[in-house]
Amino acid sequence: MVPAVPAASGFVVTAHGRVNLIGEHTDYNDGFVMPMAIEPAVRCTVRRRGDGLVRLRSAGHEGEAVVDPSRPLEPGRRDWARYPVGVLDGYAARWFAIPGRDVEIAADLPVGGGLSSSAALEVAVATAVETLSGRALDPVEKALLCQEAEHRFAGVPCGIMDQFAVTLARPGHALLLDCRSRAVTHVALADPSVAVAVIDSGVKHDLAAGEYARRRDECRRAADRLGVGSLRDVAASDWPARGAGLADDERKRVAHVVSENARVQSFAASVDCGDFVRAGRIMVESHWSLSRDYEVSCPEIDALVAAANRVPGVLGCRMTGGGFGGGAAALLRADTATAALERIVADYHTATGRVARGFVTAPCGGPEVAPAAPAG
Repeated sequence: MVPAVPAASGFVVTAHGRVNLIGEHTDYNDGFVMPMAIEPAVRCTVRRRGDGLVRLRSAGHEGEAVVDPSRPLEPGRRDWARYPVGVLDGYAARWFAIPGRDVEIAADLPVGGGLSSSAALEVAVATAVETLSGRALDPVEKALLCQEAEHRFAGVPCGIMDQFAVTLARPGHALLLDCRSRAVTHVALADPSVAVAVIDSGVKHDLAAGEYARRRDECRRAADRLGVGSLRDVAASDWPARGAGLADDERKRVAHVVSENARVQSFAASVDCGDFVRAGRIMVESHWSLSRDYEVSCPEIDALVAAANRVPGVLGCRMTGGGFGGGAAALLRADTATAALERIVADYHTATGRVARGFVTAPCGGPEVAPAAPAG
């Protein structure tokens, strides 16, 4: 269903970021992930203009992008606007009418913080196009269009998790996503006794991109040697016996992926039945598998997670994202969540000298459209 275009003064589209609760480095192995949408978001304010052009301006970046959606749009931009321009191109290729508009972009979602700011921007622009056109793609097709925009126009070979999480989220739920079949199961996470915290370590190591590519190559080689299409096809029951012929690094990578897929399923089942103590333990197991078998953590993140897991009221904490810095996600008891987060930040600073920042969030829904305030 497409919202009617609200108010002559324009409208605002809000698309939330996401945090991945569990299921790290399983997406490109056709496995399972479990993200949820978070409260920080990207907001696009859309207002009329009379010349048929789309002008994009971002509060967080210098300059603006002016594009003519009636003409072919080509990849090649190197600035922030390549993400929304890629989305406009995708809709134009599907014969959506895109009238001239001013689009002002603002966010309280940190760029580069591992919380899917690019996917939120893509989905916000996609929702604006659908609102203006009076018709909409199926949500899965919409998410895939945004993924395609990131591939073609930003040159980022991302998986499907970010765009699916931002597009298909429901309030009070996380998404159990099968990255092979693209099937989504919404798992209720609205129990008032628990909350989720997202913590930025303040660290990002330069080796992240190269090591990420190396992990993908190691998984691909291991799958080839095991004679499977992807590591998703390796069963936990027969994995140890099958790993004898692999190199040590490959065997460790497979051990993580196989066990992580099982953990995602167990975590989802635990959340679904309200066993949050068990869910927290599974998050801790996930972290140390990422640190020791997949080797994508770093001393600072290990220190952050260790500090968090010692704090009363924390049920479980793990790194989230690609690794070598970035952040962590924690499951906490809601009545002490704010105090626990403050203690985590303080203990992390004591251990590392680093300043972490975090926030507590409830699971949010997909993109929202509302009337804009009058200009001026």
